[in-house]
Amino acid sequence: MLKIAYHPIYKHPLPEGHRFPMLKYELLPKQLIHEGTCMPSNFFRPEIPNDKFILAVHEPEYFYNLLNLEVPPKKARKIGFPLSSALIERERIIADGTIKGCTFALEHGIAMNIAGGTHHAYSDHGEAFCMLNDQAIAARYLLAHNLAKKILIVDLDVHQGNGTAEIFQNDTSVFTFSMHGASNYPFKKEKSDLDIALPKGTGDDEYLTILQRTLPQLINEVKPDFLFYLCGVDVIGSDKLGTLALTVAGCKKRDQIVLETCHGHGLPVQCSMGGGYSPEIKTIVDAHANTFRIANELYF
Repeated sequence: MLKIAYHPIYKHPLPEGHRFPMLKYELLPKQLIHEGTCMPSNFFRPEIPNDKFILAVHEPEYFYNLLNLEVPPKKARKIGFPLSSALIERERIIADGTIKGCTFALEHGIAMNIAGGTHHAYSDHGEAFCMLNDQAIAARYLLAHNLAKKILIVDLDVHQGNGTAEIFQNDTSVFTFSMHGASNYPFKKEKSDLDIALPKGTGDDEYLTILQRTLPQLINEVKPDFLFYLCGVDVIGSDKLGTLALTVAGCKKRDQIVLETCHGHGLPVQCSMGGGYSPEIKTIVDAHANTFRIANELYF
């Protein structure tokens, strides 16, 4: 059975001006159930994880400043919205959803988190609406519990996974791969183990050709025993914050390439949704729903 992390706090309301992107967290589960892709039994409710799992990635001073809402103003501004106890709780619960998703993926081959993909969170600060790096936390959990020895993080959000790159820059047990818009945020990129920066306006054909050529070769070279997939849909041409030009169909094909490759290699994969900021919410929800549709068809 496809297991999906979801908690009502995912749709926690933000201040005016930040609310639109949060709608997808409410609408996506409803759409998946409505169309019959998923049933309520597919969803599990994550909780607040043990602090030690978070502290395996994030500096104690930063983490406890978050908990106490004492992040220095300069660092708080980088995060991008006013901090609150509810938002910090949300971020911790998202991380638990990804951790628990890993255990389901080891059992069933794949697991999903309706939220997550907080790849701009560094070890010692947050950026761009990301405070705790959920996939980094889960990767360290797997390694610490001897559930994986070599991990590949495939980040196909339109933005480079700068926080993830920083966290694992000296960790050879985790290979970071980011394919992103060259002119997108962050404007000062970190160095992933493999970065492919795509020019503005890159469309389906070029994007998918590069991915189809790169990913199988990377798996053969890295030889991971677990893969994290950050499947942001901000690569779509209508996205307000993106510079690439994929169609919704092209974005679906991207997911198909990644998941078919994992399935073909018998490689467990955990998926976190990442970004999506098209003007019409139905575009965002449909593009994200495609990831779940493909997963369900391939694995179950």
